[in-house]
Amino acid sequence: MFDVKDLDETRAPLLDHLIELRTRLVRALLALAVGFAGCLYFADEILAILVQPLKDAFPEGQGQLIFTKLPEVFFVELKVALFAGFMVSFPVIANQLWAFVAPGLYAREKKAFLPFLFATPVLFTAGASLAYFVVMPVAFTFFLGFGGMTGGLDIQALPSAGDYLSLVMQFILAFGLTFLLPVLLLLLHRAGIVSRDQMVAARRYVIVGIFIIAAVVTPPDPGSQLVLAIPLWLLFEISLVLMRLQEKAVAEDKLAREAEQAAERAAAE
Repeated sequence: MFDVKDLDETRAPLLDHLIELRTRLVRALLALAVGFAGCLYFADEILAILVQPLKDAFPEGQGQLIFTKLPEVFFVELKVALFAGFMVSFPVIANQLWAFVAPGLYAREKKAFLPFLFATPVLFTAGASLAYFVVMPVAFTFFLGFGGMTGGLDIQALPSAGDYLSLVMQFILAFGLTFLLPVLLLLLHRAGIVSRDQMVAARRYVIVGIFIIAAVVTPPDPGSQLVLAIPLWLLFEISLVLMRLQEKAVAEDKLAREAEQAAERAAAE
């Protein structure tokens, strides 16, 4: 149980918290601005990396991107720089968030929260990599397969740069964010909002929900949906195992604290 007196003694005035928050936000925005500027300089190279799956899906020498509005490519490069700049500056942004939140946490709460802080970029990168290296090549090859002669007319794929970038960002963000499912479940479990028994009882509904999410956030081809749904299912099962380990660790920590408190009371007597 929390000692209210100890918290009151260490509580800073509200104005100090607001000043601290402003400082952290300014540093995070500066990091984002530096990342954006650096990535804008290499925007062409980053865009070349993003278009590689589409290039590989086209027959040799036939791929192309078009733009139908004069400023379209300019705004595409800005979006690419902002997107990549956020990825590059995320460690700094996360560090500023942690520096603002950490002073209000007990030592055991910091130890419990730190693994989630480190797991978030790892899982997001894993999901984004799956989208880039596996899903996008399969999906683009599937979509381009609908081209050809139909009714005596030649149907060709002429994707615009803006539409293609939006699709790539949808893939990367959808897979990256959905791969954070274990972090979300374990945080809810750690906060006492859900229990492992509740998750086990709701397993069939969760699996149905996973396939619905996969159908919504991916293009309508079954391959992309399965490539997202199956890893999410495995991550959910892994989350249940981690919940069991977390419950065991919490129980052991509680016993240790009770034993420590009992020893302190015995020494005081």
